[in-house]
Amino acid sequence: MTGEIDWGNLSFTFTKTDYNVRCYYRDGKWGELETSSSEMISMHMAATCLHYGQEAFEGLKAFRGKDGKIRIFRLEDNAKRMASSADGIMMARVPDEIFIEAVKKVVGLNKRFVPPMESGASLYIRPLLIGTGPKVGVSPADEYLFMVFVTPVGPYFKEGFKPTNLMITRKYDRAAPNGTGSIKVGGNYAASLVSGNLAREKGYSAVLYLDSKEKKYIDECGPANFFGIKDNTYITPESKSVLPSITNKSLIALAEDLGLKTERRPVPYEELETFEEVGACGTAAVISPVAKIDDLDNGKSYVYSKDGNPGPISVKLYNKLRAIQYGEEDDKFGWITLIED
Repeated sequence: MTGEIDWGNLSFTFTKTDYNVRCYYRDGKWGELETSSSEMISMHMAATCLHYGQEAFEGLKAFRGKDGKIRIFRLEDNAKRMASSADGIMMARVPDEIFIEAVKKVVGLNKRFVPPMESGASLYIRPLLIGTGPKVGVSPADEYLFMVFVTPVGPYFKEGFKPTNLMITRKYDRAAPNGTGSIKVGGNYAASLVSGNLAREKGYSAVLYLDSKEKKYIDECGPANFFGIKDNTYITPESKSVLPSITNKSLIALAEDLGLKTERRPVPYEELETFEEVGACGTAAVISPVAKIDDLDNGKSYVYSKDGNPGPISVKLYNKLRAIQYGEEDDKFGWITLIED
């Protein structure tokens, strides 16, 4: 099977692998991990995930280094974020130890699908938590399924680490303050599909959303967090409707390690014209540099790359993060979990 995969030309889509791992919550407790080779799930037609949106997921990656070892990036942080998402929509929390064991097990079972380092691809890991207990009234389920599957992927944006263009329109919101924007649930992504499709039709890679309350501040780039760089400072929005990106948190630490100042604060729309570099960041995209942002409502454009290349600080951050993920640089932050042969 793996001999048929063109590692260097993978897109960000599903490729069948050998196994997934599952665990059920019933009668008030979690069961044992189960291994499955089926890609299908059987559930009650009244399951709360289908009717009332009781669903949360995570995304993380495993990388194969030059030394042949497989490294999972920030596994514990993803476990904690899924627990937070579960609290946000009243699902049973997956204990950290079950989450970590499940991810390590599924990566180990699918080692042959971890792309070689020189391909630039990685093994995407998708933990999923869904309400499976039947309810007709609006209330939390009493049964849940936690599962983890993996698939080898290329870059999220087909351009890879090359500047792309974003658009702004005030006609759509991704999430509202005090809603579900700060937790990783599928409904947030469903809410972004119409505007995201409009962006692609117009030749943009994604939408840059403004805050849904006042339309005065930068929120995020649909599937990724926003950051801007100016005056040797890494700046990213503070917002109740933005997902706390683990990649963004990592970049903040790396920026400080490189001697930059960092600020997490409200970012007014008007500040777009002052940035020297702009990017979107997340597990899927890592860093997607931004060449230009077009505001379709007022005809304004903000240009950050005139030569089609990423800015120098974005390059440094990207290279440093990737070096840690692939084991080329010491992991002094304790972000890596090694999968032993």
